[in-house]
Amino acid sequence: MSVVPYKDKEGSKREQVAEMFDNISPKYDLLNHLLSGGVDIYWRKRAIKLLRKQQPKKILDIASGTGDFAIEALSLKPEKIIGVDISEGMLAVGREKIKKLGKQDIITLQTGDSENLSFESNYFDAVIVSFGVRNFQNLLAGLTEMNRVMKPQGNCVVVEFSKPRSFPFKQLYNFYFKYILPLIGKTVSKDSSAYTYLPESVQAFPDREAFLDIFKKAGFINTKCIPLTFGICTIYIGQK
Repeated sequence: MSVVPYKDKEGSKREQVAEMFDNISPKYDLLNHLLSGGVDIYWRKRAIKLLRKQQPKKILDIASGTGDFAIEALSLKPEKIIGVDISEGMLAVGREKIKKLGKQDIITLQTGDSENLSFESNYFDAVIVSFGVRNFQNLLAGLTEMNRVMKPQGNCVVVEFSKPRSFPFKQLYNFYFKYILPLIGKTVSKDSSAYTYLPESVQAFPDREAFLDIFKKAGFINTKCIPLTFGICTIYIGQK
């Protein structure tokens, strides 16, 4: 059974995740940087650097949210970045950020379902996603769609939370994630479920080798994972 944000409500995981992100969108960026101590910015930078050699011209940012990963990808000097997300609330925040940067000609954010993309096959040079695959209703379906819309030899970079495995960091992390993070998240975002869903969804997510198995089933080759910051976060790379 998949983990959902609102256990007392009807609706698919996709519908509930969209509602959750709409609810927390005004405070999302603040909480992201606060709860990670700002290290999420480093994780994104590290992931984008992996695409530097390839120099992709057309990039798809899946589960784009408020556009942080798309904005980081500007350092690759692409011609076009398209961000897709199911939450219009998150995208509205992202569009304001992009407008302030004056980059609307390069980055476009649009509503869309990551598991049923509207783009033609073999279109993008690279596909990126940060902290989004965990929210897919069907992980294999979403990854397969990402593979479909990417050109042969293109690279896919996924950044996602993972579970630390070494003592004592594993224990400290679990305590923070279970007790401290939901309390701060609830206080700031006013959504009592969103930051309880976060640790629950991370615990249920197939990370590292288990994720690579699904990545390969979706059609990716030359796959590898790079754990960061004691294993709190992992970057996954795959090629078409």
